[in-house]
Amino acid sequence: MEDAKEVCPTTTQKLLKDGAILVDVRERDEIDALAFDVPSLIIMPMSELESRFAELPKDVPLILACRKGVRSLKATYFLMFHGYTNVTNMKFGIERWVVRGFPVKGDPGVLENAPDTGCCSG
Repeated sequence: MEDAKEVCPTTTQKLLKDGAILVDVRERDEIDALAFDVPSLIIMPMSELESRFAELPKDVPLILACRKGVRSLKATYFLMFHGYTNVTNMKFGIERWVVRGFPVKGDPGVLENAPDTGCCSG
């Protein structure tokens, strides 16, 4: 299998404007505390990915994101293994997204005050 494509949050912004969809694979409690504020967003936690991935479109570019980019990279490879060809991982996750000042809903301070709680968050 080829290496997964990866982009930074700044490039992600451009790709979203060009029609890509952001897929947040963080768990729901993480998203409840701090969420990406973008119009094209699908919530698909890692704990649900295996049973729900077929809901994701194959005809639209997908950018997968999590807190740091580790879980979303695993999810990117999972989708590639299942025939998705237009998937990209967002390196550095919502942590870098917040640093860059991109739109979020919730309190960015939760990133500093809470430990990584997601599976395999690295």
